[in-house]
Amino acid sequence: MVGMVPTVVFDDGRGQLAPLTDLRPVFDVRTGAMTTLERHRLSLGSRAAALYVPEAVAGLAAENHDVPINRIPIQSGEVLVINGRCPIPPEQIRKPRPGVVYLDPVEGAVVGGLLNLVDAIRVLVGETPARPTETLEGPVLMSRPWHFRSVRDQALRFDLELIRNSREPAPTPAGVLIIGNPADVLLDPDATVYPGVTIDVESGPVWIGGEAVIRPGAVIVGPAAIGPRSTVLEHAAIRSGTAVGPQCKVGGEVAGVVFQGYANKAHEGFLGDSWVGEWSNLGAGTTNSNLLNTYSEVVAKATCDGPRERTGETFLGAMIGDHVRTAIGTRIMTGAVVHTGAMWAASAAIHGCVGRFAWVTDEGSRSYRLGKFLDVARTVMARRDVEPSDAYLARLTALHKESTTES
Repeated sequence: MVGMVPTVVFDDGRGQLAPLTDLRPVFDVRTGAMTTLERHRLSLGSRAAALYVPEAVAGLAAENHDVPINRIPIQSGEVLVINGRCPIPPEQIRKPRPGVVYLDPVEGAVVGGLLNLVDAIRVLVGETPARPTETLEGPVLMSRPWHFRSVRDQALRFDLELIRNSREPAPTPAGVLIIGNPADVLLDPDATVYPGVTIDVESGPVWIGGEAVIRPGAVIVGPAAIGPRSTVLEHAAIRSGTAVGPQCKVGGEVAGVVFQGYANKAHEGFLGDSWVGEWSNLGAGTTNSNLLNTYSEVVAKATCDGPRERTGETFLGAMIGDHVRTAIGTRIMTGAVVHTGAMWAASAAIHGCVGRFAWVTDEGSRSYRLGKFLDVARTVMARRDVEPSDAYLARLTALHKESTTES
């Protein structure tokens, strides 16, 4: 059984996945109700014995996971290795044939395999062992920030079934209107759902995590997930495909959005088919477009100096990194990528790509000063009783140095 074999999840550092991966390994990106690593653990019935990550995020990984980082704590035997860019483990990874290396059909990169220790180490250092290979069907690995949208619906439904099968839901309180089968409301016992809330599960389940609060008048349409200690505010419309991570505040109209966690979208305004990083705050009235007027495929840029690429998506909003701020009334165009630490207070709409630590006003664009940025980050994080660690501050500083000309 896979669950009895040591598992190592690795981040091969390939692709262009920023801003999603600026402040975390790729397997810690929320791709549905869960992060990829959480999904692997539950679906495989196995806790990772070790994690392999790029050196730039090794300190962050060590703080967030109590397993060895970049070393395997075993001496012999078989090891199941899984690429952290694989958000949903395919059947071949859940039931692998020993000694077979499974490859992604687009990149040819290793997705995983049940291998002996020597071959496992070769994979972890970026090699493909001289072993039988099998190319999987369809794209398996994420390589661009908009791939969150490609996997969102399948990942969310996959997660909700895992949640359903792993816990006993609490009964829904009186005064809550349920449309559909009440058994599809997956309510943690210590969540609070006020009278006057509507939960529509006709098209899929709704999970409401521990200590989450759903305020009166809110409407949640499944499939959807509201993570632990998050708050859905009065009269919010949370539409299907939405996954809210821990300790977020969400209001207005939200459709198909993945919140990594610790973010605020507390006011009116539409946000659709988007990914929002931690510690970001969208000002009142911030609204995005998730569909072109021509109804055609969205084209986007993963990096500001990179090419425009076809995304394969018709409905695609914005990819918003960690520590991003938008002013009141901000408009965000279809397929925009807003990188870590950007602050937008211009009357013009956000479009294309906004670089890391860009400070944009009607007077122009300059770099967000590192000292000021870190002061604001500390203040924002303290509001949720979080103190940034030395490793976290070092990573922000390194990103700033890479991305600006500030001395």
